[in-house]
Amino acid sequence: MLTDPLKARVLQVLSGQPSGVPPYVQELSRGDDAGYFAEGSAVWEVHRSIATLVAGPRALLMQALHPGAMAGVHDHSRYREDPLGRLNGTIRWITTVTYGSRAQAEGASTWVRHLHERVRGRYTTGDGREVDYAAQDADLVSWVHIAFADSFLRAFQRYSDRPIPGGADAYVRDWAIAGELMGVPDPPRSVAGLEQRLAAIRDAGLLRADDRVHEAVRFIRRPPLPRALRPTYPPLYRGAVATLPDWARTMLRQRPVLPVEETATRLVLRSTARLLGEAAAPGQARIRLRALEERDAARRSGSAA
Repeated sequence: MLTDPLKARVLQVLSGQPSGVPPYVQELSRGDDAGYFAEGSAVWEVHRSIATLVAGPRALLMQALHPGAMAGVHDHSRYREDPLGRLNGTIRWITTVTYGSRAQAEGASTWVRHLHERVRGRYTTGDGREVDYAAQDADLVSWVHIAFADSFLRAFQRYSDRPIPGGADAYVRDWAIAGELMGVPDPPRSVAGLEQRLAAIRDAGLLRADDRVHEAVRFIRRPPLPRALRPTYPPLYRGAVATLPDWARTMLRQRPVLPVEETATRLVLRSTARLLGEAAAPGQARIRLRALEERDAARRSGSAA
């Protein structure tokens, strides 16, 4: 019972509800199909892992290196005033696409794309060119997708004790569907393809780490969390840094992570996993899947009769 208030605080941050089961998660128990990703698939396993607590900050750090993505956040996002609201919106999209029906996944993606319609402006590339941008530009949505997929894959590989069903290529291939829902043209479908895209963007000289980026890094490093959760966050942040490519870590001015720091990361992840238990979203999705199986079985029985 002593851990219940702490658990409620963690769930409030992650889901916007102290129960951890907001209305959009409850909706996952409804729907007319199994969704884009099978139960127990690579996407299910990676996204239900406690390693996502490291993957999230890691993805934000990577995404910040693209000046177009950073300009969109700087010019249009309320991440300073309402960081948890932005976090909850992102988690809602990931959860719905991962565990929802196809209609739910498509609806959540359409909602995000609609929000992005007004996000446009101008930025300076790493090689000094002035470029107009819109959030749905192919290069921006591709970068966000690539940074996300790479971050969730690397965090899982480093901090999860479970294998990825079908291997790492299965995760990249399957999550390409989410990229397509968000308008990503030809997202990578293998780890090799993912690494090639990252290298090509890096080598093109587009990425940069200016004052805006370093300001965002300071915010990601010390977000305004509830007081009870603040001691647990630095190990998660350092765990995120540990999974960055060396070139990205150098650009972001982050020192190498010591073994003792990664030990702290693993301790925080294990204790948080024990505190939270099984995530609610897969369980709600299984209710829908079992109902669909019963419906199909009844139809087959009726046809046989």
